[in-house]
Order: sequence, then structure tokens, then C-alpha cells
Amino acid sequence: MSQADSSPQTYAQTPLGDWHRSGGAKMVPFAGYEMPIQYESIVSEHHACRNAAALFDVSHMGRLRFDGDGSEALLDRLLTRRVTDLPVGGVRYGMVCNQDGGILDDVLVSHLKTPSETRYHLLVVNASNREKIVEWIKPLLDDFPRVTFSDRTELTAMIAVQGPLAMETCKRLFSFDPSRLKYYQARITDQFSKPVIVSRTGYTGEDGFELVVRAEEATRVWENLLLAGRDVGFVPAGLGARDTLRMEAAMPLYGHELDETVDPITAGLNFACNLEDRDFIGRDAIAAVKSAGPRRVRIGLLPGGRRPAREGCDVLSSDGQVIGKITSGGPSPTLGFPIAMAMVDAEHATASEFEIDIRGKRSPATRTKLPFYRRPQK
Repeated sequence: MSQADSSPQTYAQTPLGDWHRSGGAKMVPFAGYEMPIQYESIVSEHHACRNAAALFDVSHMGRLRFDGDGSEALLDRLLTRRVTDLPVGGVRYGMVCNQDGGILDDVLVSHLKTPSETRYHLLVVNASNREKIVEWIKPLLDDFPRVTFSDRTELTAMIAVQGPLAMETCKRLFSFDPSRLKYYQARITDQFSKPVIVSRTGYTGEDGFELVVRAEEATRVWENLLLAGRDVGFVPAGLGARDTLRMEAAMPLYGHELDETVDPITAGLNFACNLEDRDFIGRDAIAAVKSAGPRRVRIGLLPGGRRPAREGCDVLSSDGQVIGKITSGGPSPTLGFPIAMAMVDAEHATASEFEIDIRGKRSPATRTKLPFYRRPQK
């Protein structure tokens, strides 16, 4: 996910656009699409996700398919995460980087098998970066002539169902029980005889799944999911709640914590970089940062008082020196007080006390471990 658009233009519609408008959603331009920011309120949708489940239309995310011999090798060259050993049904989080190690996008790659035994890889990319990543991939295809690459975004829809009641409530809708999937696993199954990819992944810090369905089936599937959870508190939710949820879970957002000036080590995503015994675009630059240590570090902060620190606010050391900036910040509906993530100079990152310049007024802040919120373990 990336930042909302501000320039006037004609915005694309997801297959669920008409449903959102008829359901009373407040629509906003976002990454080239018109998307729901909220229905009733961001806070109520946030709490529904933490306590029951919420449905999010994430059809604006790009879905890129790779078929044929060599797709594993192509993706292994493209991504920071190893792909050649990804089993069928596996999903991995990784990044696409430039030669300097700067992050072009953070992505999910899945290895899937159709009922007819056809295997392929699906790459889910951020909406605002889709065209950039497609153009980045095209030159690589010359080295993999047996790979067929296709952009499936406009042909499909993507729905996220997130919350503690998501699995148990919705499992009867599918021919395969999605709760049998482990985290970061996916499977092609069906919903009322129509194909659907079910992936046990999400962007909220809660359990749940993400579905990829044919565009023409999106409204039917969406309504079936809401109907299944009607009695236990399922609600449709917009991008506003999705952002507060991911921020509590300290999940980075492209355009905030991640961009082409930030490498994975600086972003604190070491786990998503497999540097040994492989070569991928940006590998040497990332390895050099890991060896030397990053010059900046992503940290969590708890601003004092009730005023939230927003993106772009300066972070100061205890002696008043500007040492970084807030990358994401706002009120935490779950915790009841403001939270923020910041990128600060590494030499100051271990301090416990900071100040934040919030609209010209300095406010104290305390460093805290990330994430701010972890879901209760069953």
C-alpha cells in the first residue's frame, strides 16, 4: 500500500466499486484508483477487525503471474528472498531492489498449482508501483524465453478477510478449510464451484486470509463473506482502518518506511533478504550495508501527551539535534494513545528518550519495541 493521490485525474474502479458506493463508503483517490477510506468510522472498523473480522477490498494491488520453466530462476534474480526452494503452496515476503539496494517495492510471491496440475508463481505488488515493477521485469524476460509473464490485475479481484473470527466463520464457504493452511501458505480451491486462491496472509496483525477471485465473481464472494459473518460482527472496512491496523503491527508502508532511498537492512527487514549462495539485483549493495551496519534505523516511538506525531515531523535527540523523521504516526485505537515509527540516525537509535517537533512544538517521546501490538496467542 502507498500514499493517496492528490493530483486530479480519472481514477480506475475495482470490481467492487459499485458495491462500496451503494454501501455508503466514503471514496477517495488512492494509487490511481477510487477506493473506500471508511464506511461508518475508521475506529469502529479497526475494532471490528481486532475483535471479529473486517473485509477489505485490496483489488488495487497488482497481481503478476509467471508461467513456464524458469519462472523460479527469474524471480530468484528479481527478489531479495530465495524463490528456487519455495514449495507449492508456499508464500514469501520479499522486496524488489535496484542495483544500489534501494527498495522498488515490497511484495508477496506465491507458488501455486491449479486443479489441472499447472504450476505458476503469483507476485502481489503495491498498486502505486505496479507499472514500475512491470517495466522492471520486462528486460529480465529476454534471459528466460520459456517464461510467460502476464498482468492479471484487471481480470481479478482481491479481498482480505482479517480478524480472530475470520477462519472459523468462513471455512464452510470453501471446498477446502483455509484454517488448515499455515501462515504464509496458499492454495487454489473453490467457492460455490468458482476458483479462488486462498492465502493465509494479511496486513493488519490479525489472523485471516486474502482471496484472489475472478473480477466478475468479486461481488458475490464479498457478499457471501459478509453474510457468513453477519451474526458475529463482520464489517466492510476501508483504507483508513487498514492503515491504523498495519501501523499498530509495525508493518512498513511503501512511500513511508520504504522507498528507493531505503535498503532492506535500514528498514529492519533483514529476515526478507537471503544473501548467501545466490545473486539478485541489489545483492552486493545490501550485503555491504549489512556488513558495515546501516546509517539509519527504523524505531518505534510513543509520543507523550495526546497529540499524534505525523509523517514528516522531525525527531530530535535529547540535546535538540535533528536526528531523523517520523515515517508513520497517529492515534492507536487498540492501545488508546499515539504511536509512531521513525527513521533515525543509527548512532542515536539506542537512546530511550527523544523529542518530536509537532507543528512547531516539541513533545517528548519514548522509544519502544516494535510491533506496538501483537494479537493474543490461542
